[in-house]
Amino acid sequence: MTSQLVQAHEAAKQSPQQAVELYNSVLFADKADGVSMSDRETALLALAALYEQMQDASALTTLINSSQQFLVTISKAKSSKLIRTLVDRFNGISGALQVQISTCQGMLDWAKTENREYLRQALETRLVSLYLDSHLYTDALALISQLLSELKKLDDRMQLVEVHLLESRVYMALKNLPKSRAALTLARTAANSIYTPPPLQAQLDLQSGTLHSDEGDFKTAYSYFFETMEGLNVYANSKSVSESASAAANYEQQQLQAFAYMILCKIMTQQPDDITSLFATGKTAAKFRDRQTVVALQTVAKAQKQRSLADFEKALNEFRNELQSDELIRTHLSALYDTLMEQNLLRLIEPYSRVEITHIAKLIGLPIGVVENKLSQMILDKVLCGILDQGNGCLVVFPEPRHDSTYETTLDTIKSLSNVVESLYAKAATL
Repeated sequence: MTSQLVQAHEAAKQSPQQAVELYNSVLFADKADGVSMSDRETALLALAALYEQMQDASALTTLINSSQQFLVTISKAKSSKLIRTLVDRFNGISGALQVQISTCQGMLDWAKTENREYLRQALETRLVSLYLDSHLYTDALALISQLLSELKKLDDRMQLVEVHLLESRVYMALKNLPKSRAALTLARTAANSIYTPPPLQAQLDLQSGTLHSDEGDFKTAYSYFFETMEGLNVYANSKSVSESASAAANYEQQQLQAFAYMILCKIMTQQPDDITSLFATGKTAAKFRDRQTVVALQTVAKAQKQRSLADFEKALNEFRNELQSDELIRTHLSALYDTLMEQNLLRLIEPYSRVEITHIAKLIGLPIGVVENKLSQMILDKVLCGILDQGNGCLVVFPEPRHDSTYETTLDTIKSLSNVVESLYAKAATL
């Protein structure tokens, strides 16, 4: 290791700008300076990590583009790994999604020019993931179709698993659950024939749990989320594996997401008392006890246990960022809120045959407009039998209509008589 590289490592902690200059002098040194390839590679990776730490996306883009001359001089396998590592550094920079997409597209053009097919396919897979995060679903599906056609010919099953998994996530974002489940089935089929790394297997389990929860099967979803959390245990601990700190933090974030979904499953299955026992399942769950998302879901669980709509709404307002940022949590808590409101309204309306809407709104602690809209929806959905008297501002509740089985019994009798007559006719015809 050159003295400049040692100085750069020391300067990175105190003077990042000086470290940048030292790393650049190593990376772009002339051949006459005798800098080894391994030192250049170390400088390149350290410089990318430093830009990530400085939250400088444009500088990272410039570094990736200017390092192409160095990447040509090393083996294709090593250069492909370096490029994927450099592109992944954008994950630690907030608000750099569009910059990452443009950089990835630029490296794709370079890979095509250099005829690096494996790198091109890896970058296209990464680009699909970025399109998904940017909600560019049409572009993602077009690229997925092209990739699947190529990968099936090459029989690259590892990458097939990744692309089918991304396809499943895209279709789920489009609310096309049948196609999402079909793509996930193909991903699992391909994964069963090869060794699947635990992080990728965890992604498959997380997607399976998400699909099951969307279909209302929360018990099965819970088991998949548990497998996801346990499968990432080793990788979330940066001291246990040779992973960067940002990669370890990413795995820990996935663990937190899976654990939050486990709590959500307990809430949706009306088992809020079981949430306390989840923290006793191991050190992994215990370390998330004080995370804001977990605290928010625990508050929602307490409100559900007490059947308090006011506490539920208070929790939604207090932890808006934690509960609204995740689509799965937002969707299911919205459905749970509607169910809880219906139950509370039915309980309040039960003693009355005619009641003022203002009185109901006062009892439930919600605005009159919200209560009126909900009552209209319940009447249309035939959850409540009654009408809204808009002129007097009242709800008129009708007795629950009794089911009259006379017509059904009559039809059954006529059918039986018809069968008897037909059988008699058939016997008479044989005489």
